[in-house]
Amino acid sequence: MSTKKLSFWQIWNMSFGFLGIQFGFALQGGNMSRIFQTLGATEDSIPMLWIAAPLTGLIVQPIIGYLSDRTWHPKLGRRRPYFLLGAVLSSLALFFVPYSSTLWMAAGFLWIMDASINISMEPFRALVADKLPDSQRSYGFVVQTLIIGVGTWVASNLPWFMSYLGVSDKAPEGHVPDSVIWSFAIGATVFMASILWSVFTTTEEPPADIEAFRKQNSQSSGLFNGIIAIAHNFKSMPSVMWKLGVVQFFSWFAFFTMWSFATPALTEHVYHAAMPQHGDANFDAKNEAFNQAANIIGSSMGMYGLSSMAFALLLTLITAKNGINRRLIHMLSLLAGGLGFLLMITANQANDGILNLAFALIGISWGSILSMPYAILSSSVKPEKMGVSMGIFNMFIVIPQIVAALGGINWAYKTFLGTEIINTMVLAGIALILGALSTFMLPKQQG
Repeated sequence: MSTKKLSFWQIWNMSFGFLGIQFGFALQGGNMSRIFQTLGATEDSIPMLWIAAPLTGLIVQPIIGYLSDRTWHPKLGRRRPYFLLGAVLSSLALFFVPYSSTLWMAAGFLWIMDASINISMEPFRALVADKLPDSQRSYGFVVQTLIIGVGTWVASNLPWFMSYLGVSDKAPEGHVPDSVIWSFAIGATVFMASILWSVFTTTEEPPADIEAFRKQNSQSSGLFNGIIAIAHNFKSMPSVMWKLGVVQFFSWFAFFTMWSFATPALTEHVYHAAMPQHGDANFDAKNEAFNQAANIIGSSMGMYGLSSMAFALLLTLITAKNGINRRLIHMLSLLAGGLGFLLMITANQANDGILNLAFALIGISWGSILSMPYAILSSSVKPEKMGVSMGIFNMFIVIPQIVAALGGINWAYKTFLGTEIINTMVLAGIALILGALSTFMLPKQQG
């Protein structure tokens, strides 16, 4: 474990690749449901089309964590080779996804894109724990969250901004408008550039005994040994990881619900501009109205990135010199996000500004979700197993998303809340509130 404290700019540089990663996540979060609907998907089928994202995380992250713990490249180090590989593949997928001509093609690109983003993302979490002492862990993860907030806000606003610049929102039936195509192309460029910034401005310390490191890892190499090691680490994970897993379940169920349903739910509930069906009268006009409403929703969603950025900046100033009660902050943040989701049901076209407030509250929970659980966990994990432990922990992110995609969302909101699609946002709010209550299982922790 590192004991040397790093400056803000050193931490910023090594985390800067998260700007591109979040461009990828924000563009898919704000636009994939829209692309699926454009290609003929029904509202009820959207979660299943999203299942690629959590499934790839479930498979890829523990494996990449295990491999990166055992990697040492003489020039790129331990984690940076995976940053670079993931960036190349993610940028290509981002560029081509809006050109999909069928649903299976869009779902396939989402699968490739998410697998590639996960290759880059998991080692970034481990790198913070590699390079920072425990006293700076909260600070390091909060700086990452600050960068993620910037990426979320900018990327979420790209389709709206492209439209503002005059790029067309009109498109023939079954085609994505140019405003979305240009946004994904910009996202691909930013993804690659930001990862390269981190790769070339960050160094990694080699193992103290490089020969012993190589010998030990050569004896435990191979896919079968890797699976056995991951299973062993899963079985012996610290109790705090299990408790955090419950909190994570409700948190990520809520956000998967938002990414899947915010666009169809809010375009219909707030702007009365649902995606038109094939053969509808005035299809072109209705389709343009839907795309314009979707751009506005995407811009409003950017508020959760902006507020998470402000929240992270505040925490950065605090954690630079002071310890914090991680559990308390996480609980209050999740409650704020739950309230934000519940506010959405009151929004209408005459009062759509309430969406900005709702997403701003959601951003507080998002900022905490991206930092506090990792800061809490990193204090309980052995340094030599940091990569695989972070990968296993991320299973608690993808499992709730798989549950949601396999019918959990549709069953829960239709059974308990009613069939109107806006109730998906109410369901997300309830899930975050349950996540907040679950934090009482966690130990009190300063750091």
